[in-house]
Amino acid sequence: MSLFEQKVSELHERLHKKEISVTDLVDESYKRIGQVEDKVKAFLTLDEENARNQAKQLDDQIVKGENKGALFGMPIGVKDNIVTKNLRTTCASKILENFDPIYDATVVQKLQQAETVTIGKLNMDEFAMGSSNENSAYQATRNPWNTDYVPGGSSGGSAASVASGEVLFSLGSDTGGSIRQPAAYCGVVGLKPTYGRVSRFGLVAFASSLDQIGPITRTVEDNAYLLEAISGIDPMDSTSANVDVPSFVNSLTGDVRGLKIAVPKEYLGEGVGEEARNSVLEALKVLEGLGAKWEEVSLPHSKYALAAYYLLSSSEASANLSRFDGVRYGHRTDNAETLIEMYKQTRAEGFGDEVKRRIMLGTFSLSSGYYDAYYKKAQKVRTLIKKDFEDVFEKYDLIVGPTTPTPAFKIGEKVDDPLTMYANDILTIPVNLAGVPGISVPCGFGSNGLPLGLQMIGKHFDESTIYRAAHAFEQATDFHKQFPKL
Repeated sequence: MSLFEQKVSELHERLHKKEISVTDLVDESYKRIGQVEDKVKAFLTLDEENARNQAKQLDDQIVKGENKGALFGMPIGVKDNIVTKNLRTTCASKILENFDPIYDATVVQKLQQAETVTIGKLNMDEFAMGSSNENSAYQATRNPWNTDYVPGGSSGGSAASVASGEVLFSLGSDTGGSIRQPAAYCGVVGLKPTYGRVSRFGLVAFASSLDQIGPITRTVEDNAYLLEAISGIDPMDSTSANVDVPSFVNSLTGDVRGLKIAVPKEYLGEGVGEEARNSVLEALKVLEGLGAKWEEVSLPHSKYALAAYYLLSSSEASANLSRFDGVRYGHRTDNAETLIEMYKQTRAEGFGDEVKRRIMLGTFSLSSGYYDAYYKKAQKVRTLIKKDFEDVFEKYDLIVGPTTPTPAFKIGEKVDDPLTMYANDILTIPVNLAGVPGISVPCGFGSNGLPLGLQMIGKHFDESTIYRAAHAFEQATDFHKQFPKL
């Protein structure tokens, strides 16, 4: 049995009993990477020398009998759009091929305070733009359950590394479902926190009003530990919220009696596969058996979410990515004779097709004559979507539905059809537009043997209720105990 099949709390106890060491955990991680990385391709950069040195230092602290926090010594992977001092951060793009940051993101500092061990940086869709991990400039990560299939995106490397047992947990980022969708495809637990719960300082921006960093783990309990460690207000991020960080682990009571659940008919309607729909209905029976109650509701404006999201996120991306111009850092073309040529050729050489597509869409949406018709209208639709959630949450504690319309699809199957690819996020995007928290937990398997995810959505800053319901469901089922056979 792998050490990483145990929960954080179990490993923590074994560390303090001196049954295992931090070096054992780090050895386990790199041993597993050596066994499966050529199949999974989850990592872009490994930090083995530093990780092993840190493990020795932490082991010395255990020898001295120092009592440590829950995450002490735990190996973690970090998505490659979260900056790490002196550790290459590329956003899976050629334009940042040799970028070594000079500072750490706030979440990385918080991980250091919790004394976790960073194993390396994880593959992703370039600048977090994609739903399949096929948009990376370096390699396509594969689904550990079946390596012919995608792991989801853009945090596909983060989800695949946890599912394959290469790390105990990982950090991803979620702009329109980029934590929850790959978590569903890979059969792990992924949470997008409330917008503002976790600092974005040091997260390379895609769409600043939507991006959130969040945890991907094997169990709900581990997820709660990790979110607790990275949450909190940050003076370096004006959008981080000044709200208390509760003990999320203490909310895992297993008691959901009287919990009122809303199930949007739009989330079980057209475009949602029968397998995803049935897995949610079975999950609702489990929650009913635990004492929760559910009713069908409507989120009428969710049908406009996909269009609004791609206009708004692309508009913000076109502004955020204008900083990559070949002047200050990153790739610079060797073939330009004038400044304008340098801008054009640097960006042509450095950005992939999907990034260029979204920059062009965003620039068009913000341009004179089209701003009111597209960008402004999309913002109005976003307000209506947010109001839909607020109306439902006046009567209900939680919204439940599938995370994705289907299980994972084959690599290459949708790469030439961007609109079909975009539709994979149709159930996760409204959550980002409204800024509310959402989690994906495993809830079954499709006929192709690949996992399905159950999405639970909560009120602003009410991650505790999400964790309580997700944990109760997890304890009543055994999906989280099943592992891919690589």
